[in-house]
Amino acid sequence: MSVSRGDIVLVDMPFAQGGGSKIGPALVVQADRSNTRLTNTIVAAVTRNTSRVREPTQLLIELATPAGQQSGLLADSAVTCENLFTVSQQFVRRTIGSLSPQAMRQIDDCLKAALGL
Repeated sequence: MSVSRGDIVLVDMPFAQGGGSKIGPALVVQADRSNTRLTNTIVAAVTRNTSRVREPTQLLIELATPAGQQSGLLADSAVTCENLFTVSQQFVRRTIGSLSPQAMRQIDDCLKAALGL
């Protein structure tokens, strides 16, 4: 499946401890040039646990906002830029929504904080 930077997709996410996975939302953060030439993509996990959204590595997506409505998410959620992983594009189940260019600029800031850039 073809994906674009800013897409919110449902993927088979591996557990951090290994030994399994679950289907959940993730945000495509890899550049579109790489998304078209590679079979893998880099994503940031999306979680309903919003208890750490004040940290500079996370972005709150609220359903009551235009960004939240565009996201395709079912509940207020956090994009956790400290939880990145690479997934084969064949394991992307489907795209459920996307984030605006403005929200992706905020994601860039979260990624910089998470990676120490």
